[in-house]
Amino acid sequence: MADPSRPDGLVHFGRISGLFGIQGWVKVFSHARPREAIIGYSPWQVKIAGDWREVKVEDGRAHGQGVVAKLSGVNDRDQASGFVGAEIAIRFSQLPALKQGEYYWAQLVGLDVVNLTGEKFGKVSHLFDTGANDVLVVRNGRERLLPATAKVIREVDLEAGLIRVDWDADF
Repeated sequence: MADPSRPDGLVHFGRISGLFGIQGWVKVFSHARPREAIIGYSPWQVKIAGDWREVKVEDGRAHGQGVVAKLSGVNDRDQASGFVGAEIAIRFSQLPALKQGEYYWAQLVGLDVVNLTGEKFGKVSHLFDTGANDVLVVRNGRERLLPATAKVIREVDLEAGLIRVDWDADF
């Protein structure tokens, strides 16, 4: 995930999951909402054999439950096969600015979580979407699942690296 203090930090956005056709297109598993929005964030940073490489997206679209994309300079199935399994990230600076009080998930990962009485719960490991609301996964020897709602999350202080929550420590 991104380091929110670095505007050029990378934000994990998906991965290349397979091949599509014979003209160099790839299947993409996207974390963007909606899924096909990942196409608009060109260029991508793709991690191949441990190294990040910048790749421009020529074309793409939603396809079934996923997304397919045509990468610049990748013109056949053999070239595209070298990208299968690659992580996709974008630079944090490519994301649109948010309104006051809104945060990207990548900004919350790694923040310390404490309740209103000052009890430390640990750090945000990751988040997931339940359909009803997002959930913070907080770890520190044990795992806590906290609803990411205004009733639970009372303050996010990115500068201090802290989230204050209205949550009982025994939960």
